[in-house]
Amino acid sequence: MPDFRAPTKDIQFVLYDVLGAEQHYQRIGAEEATRDLVEAVVNEGGKFAEEILAPLYQSGDKGCEFNDGVVTTPAGFKEAYQQFVEGGWPALAGDPEYGGQGLPESLSVALNELVSTANWSWGMYPGLSHGAKQTVSQYGTEEQKQTYLGKLTSGEWTGTMCLTEPHCGTDLGLLKTRAEPQADGSYRINGTKIFISAGEHDMAENIVHIVLARLPDAPAGTKGISLFIVPKKSADTLEHNNVNCGSIEHKMGIHGNATAVLNFDDAQAFLIGPPNGGLRCMFTFMNFARLGTALQGMAAAELSYQGSLAYAKDRLAMRALSGPAAPEKPADPIIVHPDVRRMLLSQRVVAEGGRAMIYYCAMLGDILHAENSSAEEKEEVDAIMSVLTPIAKAFLTETGYEAANLGLQVFGGHGYIAEWGMEQIVRDTRISTLYEGTTGIQALDLIGRKVLGDRGKQLRYWTRIIHRFCRDNENRKMQEFIKPLRRYYKEWGGFTNKIGLKAMKNADEVGAAAYDYLMYSGYVSMAYFWATIADAAYRKLEEGTDDAEYYQGKIKTARFYFKKLLPRAKMHKEVMLSGGKTVFDLAEGEF
Repeated sequence: MPDFRAPTKDIQFVLYDVLGAEQHYQRIGAEEATRDLVEAVVNEGGKFAEEILAPLYQSGDKGCEFNDGVVTTPAGFKEAYQQFVEGGWPALAGDPEYGGQGLPESLSVALNELVSTANWSWGMYPGLSHGAKQTVSQYGTEEQKQTYLGKLTSGEWTGTMCLTEPHCGTDLGLLKTRAEPQADGSYRINGTKIFISAGEHDMAENIVHIVLARLPDAPAGTKGISLFIVPKKSADTLEHNNVNCGSIEHKMGIHGNATAVLNFDDAQAFLIGPPNGGLRCMFTFMNFARLGTALQGMAAAELSYQGSLAYAKDRLAMRALSGPAAPEKPADPIIVHPDVRRMLLSQRVVAEGGRAMIYYCAMLGDILHAENSSAEEKEEVDAIMSVLTPIAKAFLTETGYEAANLGLQVFGGHGYIAEWGMEQIVRDTRISTLYEGTTGIQALDLIGRKVLGDRGKQLRYWTRIIHRFCRDNENRKMQEFIKPLRRYYKEWGGFTNKIGLKAMKNADEVGAAAYDYLMYSGYVSMAYFWATIADAAYRKLEEGTDDAEYYQGKIKTARFYFKKLLPRAKMHKEVMLSGGKTVFDLAEGEF
């Protein structure tokens, strides 16, 4: 199995040298997030991930056990969670009023990376709790906050979100779960929810479900959906609340996380947010979950890169085309071969560029929620996050899954054998392009709602950031990155208008272009982050450093991205502008 090593140096490089965390934390009034404290959190979180979680990764693949509604997690999962709670990790970015440590959310994301890369299935249990906590914090009544936030913040209780039903999938307008009002102001929920990650387990005392359901007088469709808090056990008495696990799914991957079918049989529930306004409230949870899923793609790239890099340095096969690289050995390490290097670097650019993208989004979230941010700042940040969230979720999971497959490929036939652990990364990562909205759903959200829906206003906020970076760096050594980046972002708006004009005549043109539009957006956005990485590395070299090789490696890796991966954007541009006619040429009966 891959020998995970926490990439603490790379994390700190992105936080401080690329994204300016020191100035950022001062800017949002988080003076307590000193560099010493942040480094301590990253280093100690890295140790926990390496020593406690990583050893459970492969053994956890045996899966959870289900017996008459009771779910038992894999050996060691429960004990690791207790250590996690005792260490105060769930409370890192929590509100101090409810027992949290009050540190910035972006620091919590760095911890989540370490946890997720070491053991994604395990990390989903506390990860989903965070979204439940955020939803209660933003939309709950004071009584609801007092009841649930303390336990969710400490990690004593975990949380889920319950959206999907057997008949509706992503189309939540079709959901049937009903909520009947009671004389005491509560509700009774009846219905079945499926695909509920961490929906039932033995790791915590209680589970707080955030559930979508319909009131008796609700209008049809998504306008008639309300949001409810439904605890597995009563918050007051811890008596069973008629939330029953009917089964857990038999899945391709993430076997260590219980994906539950939950039956709500007259379960007591409490309305959160306004009646029939549940979908809007749920997006608080979903947007966090989408960035969390983007992290899965990045984490898969990091873990597969670590595993395949170690193997490529050790495995001997054939000789380098240019002559023996290790003449004293019977063959050369496979890392000398160009195609192996291509695969390794392709994994590395997704991991390191994805880290910068996700941390950047997390810092935008810090600004959005900071009390000292102006209305103008919040408008800009909200617009940029609206554009980057579907890009990060879909692009990083698609490229992360590709990276996982490349990691397996470096091993050759051995990668297909379970004992090496590489095929598990592929299986575990495959779900990332599906849950929290498939790639196609994210693509439609990006081009339909976020770009064309407001005539490109939100997109322009993001391209202005890229424009300013190019303008401010055009007279430095950065020209090899600035020139192509400027060309790509400038044409982005132009062909967006072309697709919009086509859509005015035929709405299907948007759907036909959506996937390629998103992937183009992803490659160009990733180019921006790799340019900022190269810029930070150049600055460190100019300042003088004892670790010049490390920073030179960042510049060389950025060069690989711009020469070998960014050109894929040209293909996506050509496809999206080719129109939707060929997609609809075949009549339904001709398939």
